[in-house]
Amino acid sequence: MAAAPKSRLGRGLGGLIASAVAHAPKSEAATPAAPAPAAAPGYLEIAVHLVEPSPYQARREITPEQLSELADSIRSEGLLQPIVVRKTGDKFQLIAGERRWRAFQQLKLKSIPARIVDASNASSAALGLIENLQREGLNPIEEAHGYASLIRDFDLTQETAADRVGKARATVANTLRLLALDAEIQGFLAKNLLSVGHAKVLLGVTDTAHRALLARRVIEEGLNVRLTEKLVQERKAAGGTTRKAKTRGLSSKDAEAVAGIEKKLTSHLGARVAVLHTAKKGRIVIEYQGNEDLQRLLEKLGIET
Repeated sequence: MAAAPKSRLGRGLGGLIASAVAHAPKSEAATPAAPAPAAAPGYLEIAVHLVEPSPYQARREITPEQLSELADSIRSEGLLQPIVVRKTGDKFQLIAGERRWRAFQQLKLKSIPARIVDASNASSAALGLIENLQREGLNPIEEAHGYASLIRDFDLTQETAADRVGKARATVANTLRLLALDAEIQGFLAKNLLSVGHAKVLLGVTDTAHRALLARRVIEEGLNVRLTEKLVQERKAAGGTTRKAKTRGLSSKDAEAVAGIEKKLTSHLGARVAVLHTAKKGRIVIEYQGNEDLQRLLEKLGIET
């Protein structure tokens, strides 16, 4: 009989927690908490003020609206899923459930149901990332930073990190590529103004200023991924034609100097610039996207309107 295929999603939060040894704290004096029923080993009601956030938290932003909605739900329905913590000295460090913990703080509740597990730093980070991926959702940039933290902080390979969180290595690798984008485009992704599909297309544009312009245009015009790909291809083709026209009749040294000037102007203005140069005359062409971008350029050039 053939072996059953290995499920990459099987080792999720529950699986990793099950592999950890649940335990109750030894010192009741340090933790004023009532033990849970015997049917639920490892669960306690612990003091909210004794819980500390995890330094490995992948989530970068918790909006007040989300927190208020969760607090309202807990107020009316109670807490359906306990937080997961590990003992650190006289306190507890969160592994999973930061939003739930913050909602309890907002509601000014004194204690919170928690499951206490033994977990190493690496396991704690992996568990927290899985919790966010599977239950609470991360934006693509938070997910990428989560993978990067596992790899960087615990000296893991991409394959090992992927195995820890139950993902394919290619998924982790492709997500990590998003961190190569500049901060502005990462911000667009975090706010869901651009999709991961858009980001993959934009990664094919090496000129960072040009890439930023394309990203703004995609958002302003509401372009889908297919149209974005077409726009990138057209710009690449046009760029090749322009380069030939600009360098025709110039020595390699002069052509290199023109390219250097273009690069400096593009960096300074934050817009794609073409320098069309000959020995007797030339033109500087500055691209902009829409009225707001034009106004920005005019202000950058010190021109009042």
